[in-house]
Amino acid sequence: MIKSIENQYQQSVLGTDLIPCSMEPLTGFYRSGCCDTGPDDHGSHTVCVILTEAFLSFSRSVGNDLSTPRPEWGFPGLKPGDRWCLCAARWHEALEAGVAPAVVLEATNMAALAYVDLEDLKIHAASA
Repeated sequence: MIKSIENQYQQSVLGTDLIPCSMEPLTGFYRSGCCDTGPDDHGSHTVCVILTEAFLSFSRSVGNDLSTPRPEWGFPGLKPGDRWCLCAARWHEALEAGVAPAVVLEATNMAALAYVDLEDLKIHAASA
């Protein structure tokens, strides 16, 4: 389902400027607090989510442990309630597994639409 999105890197899926996803923990591919992206972000860390235990368990079960701190990478480990810029393909995978976390649309990058449908994101929308 990968579609081409060009020159839309810093817009939200609502067509507005991105708002920060999280400054604590500091998120984003560039650790800017926003789900901004660029050509070197091969994972498309563009969906701002509010993490749940169900999603964290799912992610761990498919080989991406987001809960365990990794100080050598400056990664604090995440917990339910944290906001995080998630890879768009991982969010889609979680959607298909029935454990997609809520999405902050105003902080979700338009580039995510290369991997997920806007209607699916809207169904899982949380308020900013």
